[in-house]
Amino acid sequence: MDLPPEFFYFVLVGLAAQLVDGALGMAYGITSSSLLLALGLPPALASASVHAAEVATSGVSGLSHLHFGNVDKALMWKLAVPGVAGGIAGALLLSWVDWHWLRPLVAAYLLALGLLLVRRAWRGVRAPVRERGNTPLGLGAGFLDAVGGGGWGALTTTSLMARHIEPRFAIGTANAAEFFVSLAITVVFLVTLGISHTHVVLGLLVGGVVAAPFAAWLAKRIPARPLMAAVGVLVVLVSLYNLLKPIILPT
Repeated sequence: MDLPPEFFYFVLVGLAAQLVDGALGMAYGITSSSLLLALGLPPALASASVHAAEVATSGVSGLSHLHFGNVDKALMWKLAVPGVAGGIAGALLLSWVDWHWLRPLVAAYLLALGLLLVRRAWRGVRAPVRERGNTPLGLGAGFLDAVGGGGWGALTTTSLMARHIEPRFAIGTANAAEFFVSLAITVVFLVTLGISHTHVVLGLLVGGVVAAPFAAWLAKRIPARPLMAAVGVLVVLVSLYNLLKPIILPT
């Protein structure tokens, strides 16, 4: 296959996106989907391309986090199983239903959680871990990840941290569960839509696979409070962008 010159640009995008995603537990799908939508791809094809690349990147990322001891295996399955169900439902519905109205609601929810994490990191508050709510979290995050082309990490990682789970375990466990969700979503997209723009998928995949082990190592090395603060700031910035985008960049 002859690769166009912009292939290497997508490699760099995949590299940068996976560094952030693997270290902070989110933003691979959001970054990649935004790029593909900017290139003019329809939302369904953009989501399909991102998830096709994310099967490999999330797999390597999950194995890397497992190697560095960042994964709670029991919690991973509690998120992955309902996440797969939600992802399949979202992927099936995406081809004929417009879900754009959900984005500002999700952005507002994440903005509140992001501010909570920044506040908690600043104060250094520790509290008992809350165990409940994994099934609805996985189901909702999987569904929104499929219809929005990304968002699994932002929803799961942020919500787990809000329950006082140690940041590196929240990040590593969410990354490991993401593999199964991305795989399920990709299979549905392959059956219903196929995959086009192969050079985009391959570029994102190569960059993400290269960055994943280093990002997992970073997640283990960064202390809990700065890591929580970094996640909170990232969530706040992304949420503000998503809320203000219709005003700043009207269609």
